[in-house]
Amino acid sequence: MIEIVPYKPAYKEFIKALNYEWLEKYFFVEPNDVIQLSNPEAEILDKGGYIFFALYNKEVVGTVSLIKVSDAEYELGKMAVTEKYKGLGIGKRLLEYSIEEATKLAAKKISLYSNTKLIAAIKLYENYGFVEVPLSPEIHYERANIKMEKNVPIFE
Repeated sequence: MIEIVPYKPAYKEFIKALNYEWLEKYFFVEPNDVIQLSNPEAEILDKGGYIFFALYNKEVVGTVSLIKVSDAEYELGKMAVTEKYKGLGIGKRLLEYSIEEATKLAAKKISLYSNTKLIAAIKLYENYGFVEVPLSPEIHYERANIKMEKNVPIFE
């Protein structure tokens, strides 16, 4: 059973370990990653963002963050699922949960940065309504070669 839970200090080490695992497999850890992942409270939570973890049989196996860009926009970032549990729909569930939370926060848009090399991830984002938009020059990830956005549904 997959359960999504909010950040708690006991899970701090997992955001770094899970993200380093995939970054080192596909790319490399960038200076901005080290800063955000070493101190997620100050770099994400204290700036109005959110961090969630996926538990599978009570074991932390995935994570995702909603990084506050503005009151109207959150960046979906720091999403990772440990290799051992890929293929179980955990990434999909983290994405669904993030969209639900952004809706509750009355965000108008969710943005994300990725790389076209990550074909399965890009397909997942497209399936949830994310569309490619121009990559802005102030991009904060060297590995990113695509930016995607999704308008968040508004429920009255």
